[in-house]
Amino acid sequence: MSIDLIIFDNDGVLVDSEIIAAEVESVLLTEAGYPISTEEMGARFAGMTWQNILLAVEREASIPLSASLIDKSEKILDERLARDVQIIPGVKDALAKLTQPRCICSNSTGRRLDAMLTHVGLKAYFAPHIYSARDLGEDRVKPRPDIYLHAAKEMGVKPVNCVVIEDSVHGVRGAVAAGMRVIGFTGASHTYPSHADHLTDAGAETVIARMSDLPATIRALSEWVGVS
Repeated sequence: MSIDLIIFDNDGVLVDSEIIAAEVESVLLTEAGYPISTEEMGARFAGMTWQNILLAVEREASIPLSASLIDKSEKILDERLARDVQIIPGVKDALAKLTQPRCICSNSTGRRLDAMLTHVGLKAYFAPHIYSARDLGEDRVKPRPDIYLHAAKEMGVKPVNCVVIEDSVHGVRGAVAAGMRVIGFTGASHTYPSHADHLTDAGAETVIARMSDLPATIRALSEWVGVS
C-alpha cells in the first residue's frame, strides 16, 4: 500500500516539549491539591490539552480547579518553551531522507507551534502544512480524529494512505479512528517503561525509539501487504 503523506505530531515527536509541560503542570496540580509527579503526568496525560487534563482531574478527584489555572499554565509554558525546548535528536536527518509529502497535526495552538518550530529551526521543513486541532475547535482535539482528517483533505490524500508518527496514546487512538496507520515514538524525555506497550495497545503498528529509524520503518510499512 502506498504511503502518500507522513503526518507528524509535534510535541514529543519533533520537539522535546512534553517533559516541559509535564513539569509545569505537575507543579500546578500539586499546588491545587492533586499531588502528581512529572513522570505520572507524562504517562497519563501526554498529548492532552491542559483544559482536558483539568476536566479529567476534576472528574477523578472531585477537586474544583480554578479556571485561572488555564491562563497561568499557558503563561508559564510559553515562557519555558520559548527558552528551553529542544529538537528531538535525529529529526532533521530523518526528514532529509523522506521523500513523501509531510505535515504536522498537533493539539498545540498555532501560535505555540510557530514559536517552537521557529526556535528549533523546523518551521521551513513543514510550512505551510502545520495544522492545529485547536483551530478546528476545543471540542475537536485529539483523541478525536478531526485534525488528521482535516490534514488529509487539505493535502489531497486518502486517510488509508497516510502514516502518522505519534508519541501519545490519545494521538494514536485519534489517528487509528481516522483510518490511518501509526508509528509510535518513544524517543522523547517523557517516555516511561511501558510506553511502547501502551502505544501498541492503542493501535500503533510498530514503535521506534530513535528518529534515525524512521526512514527504514516507513519503507518497511510501504512493503507490508495486508496491513492497514
